[in-house]
Amino acid sequence: MIILGIDPGYATIGYGVLEYLRGRFRVMDYGAVTTQAGLDFPRRLQIIHEGITELCDRYRPDCMAVEELFFNTNITTGIQVGHARGVILLAGCQKGVEIYEYTPLQVKQSVVGYGRAEKHQVMDMTRQLLGLERIPKPDDAADALALAICHAHSSKSNLLKVNL
Repeated sequence: MIILGIDPGYATIGYGVLEYLRGRFRVMDYGAVTTQAGLDFPRRLQIIHEGITELCDRYRPDCMAVEELFFNTNITTGIQVGHARGVILLAGCQKGVEIYEYTPLQVKQSVVGYGRAEKHQVMDMTRQLLGLERIPKPDDAADALALAICHAHSSKSNLLKVNL
């Protein structure tokens, strides 16, 4: 099973691609789709859509795990991230990828075992679970890998039934 984890944003969109088989992870790729600050916002959304579409074409994921939108201070940023999430979800749907959404609390609980874990704890546990020497960079890519791990461990996922 191939899982594409996505940490949504509009400047930096983290992605992580994991293969999960018989309870083991294999990192296939991780990184970020980026857009430049000076571009018109519709153009940035187009770049995001094209980037996610290209990832779906390259890795042919069985499912996509996307972080649910959470913001508490800047509503303008939240709306822009919401637009970006929309084109991310659209790209996955257009490619026939099953989409699952997780809250930051669910990711922390799944990866660390504690829903109020600090960001550095989640990133380090992600590194350990995937057998990586270093925490993936950028941070958005590490977050995307954590989302993919969360999906593999989730009751929403058929992976637990298939890969035991």
